[in-house]
Amino acid sequence: MAFKERVFSGVQPTGNLHLGNYLGAITKFVALQDNYDCIYCVVDMHAITVWQEPRELAHATREVTAAFIACGIDPKKHIVFNQSQVAEHAELAWVFNCVARLGWLNRMTQFKEKAGKDRENVSVGLYAYPNLMAADILVYRATHVPVGEDQKQHLELARDIAQKFNNDYGASIQNHGYGDMFFPQPEPIIQGPATRVMSLRDGAKKMSKSDASDYSRINLTDDADAIAQKIRKAKTDPEPLPSEEKGLEPRPEADNLVGIYAALSDKTKAQVLGEFGGGQFSTFKSALVDLAVAKLGPIGAEMKKLVQDPVYIDSVLAEGSDRARVIAADTMKAVKDIVGFVRR
Repeated sequence: MAFKERVFSGVQPTGNLHLGNYLGAITKFVALQDNYDCIYCVVDMHAITVWQEPRELAHATREVTAAFIACGIDPKKHIVFNQSQVAEHAELAWVFNCVARLGWLNRMTQFKEKAGKDRENVSVGLYAYPNLMAADILVYRATHVPVGEDQKQHLELARDIAQKFNNDYGASIQNHGYGDMFFPQPEPIIQGPATRVMSLRDGAKKMSKSDASDYSRINLTDDADAIAQKIRKAKTDPEPLPSEEKGLEPRPEADNLVGIYAALSDKTKAQVLGEFGGGQFSTFKSALVDLAVAKLGPIGAEMKKLVQDPVYIDSVLAEGSDRARVIAADTMKAVKDIVGFVRR
């Protein structure tokens, strides 16, 4: 069965969007607009798998929406909405809770990392999070998902769930006229030289909003002075930049900064090293400051402007959720028929 090509992805509204979110996700969202029908979601239901202060959650939801728009996502041509406004996400997630196997979830490395040693005390939602992520994607029967390296395992689970649903209900799927499969096998889209942006203070750790040091990340709302200060203070080593990419392998901080420059300038790491290889870090950092300020400064300014207009942001989310719900409702009607639920 041929499926309409459609992209789905989402960002959690947990505050302090940073350079890693921008390069690892949002720039990919913008680039995909020209070739796909795109659905971009602020995944507020995922956010509450760990405690969120309610007022902060609402603010962060609007801030992520503002970031989408400020970075160049067009909410008129594509769909931008927040997850909790479309109830079909939760409905399909329950069906998937009954399709997915316990052993599959036990293998999810992100749960182990987030739960730490106190697994008995975390929410069931955190454990079942990957099933909801599968529902997010498959309720729109999306064919492509831009993901970072750390989400590849979750997308593989979504593919497993889709396959098991198709296998388990194969006869019913055919009886209802959907051919030999109802859900597609969504493909990952991983592109660009900075798919995983690391901390500016430790090249072995992913850039994170939860890091205690604000100097570990560049926030999208940082002004030019803050961006410049953070890059200049970023951890490096005393050696000059290498001339070839393999010279970056034992040097995680250098590799990270070169990757950031490459992504912001739309170049390869090899091209960046061709320009700066053999030179001192101070020269390279100055160039990176100028580039980052030029790229991120206007985005931060536009985000701040949009966040001050919550009526407009809420109208974007309401319109987007109305459009998303039309697609999701059709999927859920079919799923209920296939599973054998009696519906109105």
